[in-house]
Amino acid sequence: MHNIICKLVLFRPKEDSILCELSRVLQEAGGQAPSSRILDTVSLQFRRMVELGNELSLEGNLWHNCLTWFLLTDENPFTLSREYAPDREDTLARLAKKDIVHLRELFRYDLASIGRNLLGVDYFDELNMTGLGKSVRGDVGALVSDMAKKLAEAPSDEDFYRLLVDHYAVHGVGIFGMGHAFRIEEQGHADLKPIYNEDPVRLDDLVGYDEQKEQLVRNTLAFLEGKPANNVLLYGDSGSGKSTCIRALLHEYYPKGLRLIELYKHQFKSLADVIAMVKTRNCKFILFIDDLSFEDFEIEYKFLKAVIEGGIEARPDNLLIYATSNRRHLIKETWNDRNDMEHNGDIHRSDTVEEKLSLANRFGLAINFSSPSRKEYHRIVRTLADRAGIVMEDTELFRKADAWEIRHGGVSGRAARQFINDLACTADN
Repeated sequence: MHNIICKLVLFRPKEDSILCELSRVLQEAGGQAPSSRILDTVSLQFRRMVELGNELSLEGNLWHNCLTWFLLTDENPFTLSREYAPDREDTLARLAKKDIVHLRELFRYDLASIGRNLLGVDYFDELNMTGLGKSVRGDVGALVSDMAKKLAEAPSDEDFYRLLVDHYAVHGVGIFGMGHAFRIEEQGHADLKPIYNEDPVRLDDLVGYDEQKEQLVRNTLAFLEGKPANNVLLYGDSGSGKSTCIRALLHEYYPKGLRLIELYKHQFKSLADVIAMVKTRNCKFILFIDDLSFEDFEIEYKFLKAVIEGGIEARPDNLLIYATSNRRHLIKETWNDRNDMEHNGDIHRSDTVEEKLSLANRFGLAINFSSPSRKEYHRIVRTLADRAGIVMEDTELFRKADAWEIRHGGVSGRAARQFINDLACTADN
């Protein structure tokens, strides 16, 4: 195995990876009786394989699955370029095809026989895994297992190559190929970490607000199709479904290449790092800022203004900013802001006010989500009750719903959802 891995040029596993660690220790074992250190290292790498299989809920040959996981997540010049140009025949393609000859050798590697004959261990006999329950990484495990089976059964090097480049073109490579949503972690520098247990909400789950959803979908589809699209501000009353709409877009349009990056106000200084990470990728990214607002003493909004419009570096075409806020103008305005008022004829201008309003104005599309009327609130409650299988006359249902909203923050879609959840819980008991 070690000799095979040493021949790889583009697909070079990291030094601390399962492949490198296992290949080195098997090379060291040679034909001699293995030492306790060698046996300990081998068992540790096997455990790492099992942990990956458990985390992803992999099916089938665990060795093939680990190799496939490496191939689908390895960001090298070839894999990154195939996101854009899967059919290009160039130097990278020729080098990759040379690597594939050796990669297919690894797929034919018989770890079970080596474990028994070279090391005297039999746990490699348990390489055939069945699903171990729901994967903590959503549908990633099924994607890897399916690809592992196809790669292992590929009749030729060219078929193996074609499977990989088609995958890179459709799904991407690395974390953007294995994840839908991401958060920013700051540890000396900004890094993106996948969120695998994202809310599976769909647009149809949000009752009402059809016009608002239509505007949001139209803008998002234009973005995905490479047409001009706007940054979006969803503003209005609390609990009206603003955040739900944006999260729902991910599940509707992930297959079309949409990815979501969650961004918090204190992370605005990392925006340049995030842009650098995504601007050359083939996916379309929405920077999602929830509950965006600023007090009058906060100046972080200036970072955001520069990214949206006005910085030296242009915002990349594959990135938009979608934000939600209870405030239309985002930044708290005080009467003191008007102290620098300039009077010029009938024009009354305040530099401070203009500075604060300019952030909201840089969102090309502003969509209002206001609290529903009493009639609309009842319609939401009725629809959610029917979906939950709750059988109750309208009069009784609406009486209880009205009592609930009085005690729980007023008329809103969120109040309706919480009421139905409570009603379903009470009915079950």
